[in-house]
Amino acid sequence: MGIEVVVEGLTKSFGRQNIWQDVSLTLPAGEVSVMLGPSGTGKTVFLKSIIGLLKPEEGRVLINGVDMVNSPEREIMETRKLFGLMFQDGALFGSMSLFDNIAFPLREHTRKKESEIRRIVMERIDIVGLLGAEEKLPGEISGGMRKRAGLARALVLDPQIILIDEPDSGLDPVRTAFISQLLIDLNAQSDATMLIVTHNLDIAATVPDNMGMLFCRNLVTFGPREVLLTSDTPVIAQFLSGRKEGPIGMSEEKDAATLAAEQTNGADYVYTVPTSLPAQLEPSPGMPARQAALRRRERVVSMMGGLPEAARTAIVNSYTPTLDGGRR
Repeated sequence: MGIEVVVEGLTKSFGRQNIWQDVSLTLPAGEVSVMLGPSGTGKTVFLKSIIGLLKPEEGRVLINGVDMVNSPEREIMETRKLFGLMFQDGALFGSMSLFDNIAFPLREHTRKKESEIRRIVMERIDIVGLLGAEEKLPGEISGGMRKRAGLARALVLDPQIILIDEPDSGLDPVRTAFISQLLIDLNAQSDATMLIVTHNLDIAATVPDNMGMLFCRNLVTFGPREVLLTSDTPVIAQFLSGRKEGPIGMSEEKDAATLAAEQTNGADYVYTVPTSLPAQLEPSPGMPARQAALRRRERVVSMMGGLPEAARTAIVNSYTPTLDGGRR
């Protein structure tokens, strides 16, 4: 099973520019979470801070008792082996075949024989649907194939925590749908904890167990997917509806004068909370059931009393007839 990731009071700046401050959340073990937010809100910086590639000025990231911000470097490096990281652009070596790119972590961090490396790499290549392309160079394949190769490389060390940066970037809707299903299938097979950064609302609405949003240097919300998808908070409602009117502007946050002018001109900020939510994707036929989904159901039902009414209604609707004593 994946590992719980606890983030406490995380603050990150570059020089005088504050990226985000006092971010606290918990990624439940084995569940899939998504972090949304307008461009420039520091979502990728957040991923790199969790894995210890960037050092925040304040706060802690706790994984199996190790603080990825403040623990000795030796402990951080050892804990980093629990991670798999899929970069936004794939980050493949252009002069190496897909096979060698995917094998790279095994050759660098293990003492496995080449025959064992080949077995593992070909297994991961098969999982992401790239059989037959293993000898091609990154420049000879499509962007979607490069992303899948990057995902295969992130999986070769059997990570318990998988961080995925913009898996849909540059992909058409059909390839995005394939990637979404692949992520669910990977979670079903590995039960790894997953955090996905994306702008794509289709992925956000159908893949995760939990959702969060960064905006204006703060974490707006993080919790069960039903909370964000039924929220009428102005910045969340604007992001979900894709409207120009609202707090989000071209340079992240609109100033007070712009917002006042919108209101004077009769801009309608009323957001109609959907009566039903998109169904979360299920594993493909032949895949095992997601154990995280079962654990998540128990966890979310136990916390319903503290959730907004719209979120509670959505949870009841999604788990009916389970909550009435039946089986879903």
